[in-house]
Amino acid sequence: QVQLVESGGGLVQPGGSLRLSCAASGSMFSIYPMGWYRQAPGKQRELVARITGSGATNYADSVKGRFTISRDNFKKMVYLQMNSLKPEDTAVYYCNRESGGYWGQGTQVTVSS
Repeated sequence: QVQLVESGGGLVQPGGSLRLSCAASGSMFSIYPMGWYRQAPGKQRELVARITGSGATNYADSVKGRFTISRDNFKKMVYLQMNSLKPEDTAVYYCNRESGGYWGQGTQVTVSS
């Protein structure tokens, strides 16, 4: 059984930073690509960042240079460091394991003054 549990969301002012964490259960964590997605009200869920088991990354154009995805395979954790946050980054952020289509419950990020 695979579970993904996100944490670290909250309210932050524009220009601020947040670090999201995703704790994963299940075996062979290190071989699976992991991703962070987000869904804003009235919009479709979109990929924010993705990281392979070996650490290769890719990002949505809207977050390049501001967000950094990383992972700790020993701890079975995935992180999303978000800097220079903008109001348009406001959304529920979800952790995802592509293989098997596993999702976390989501964590709310609100960027507002």
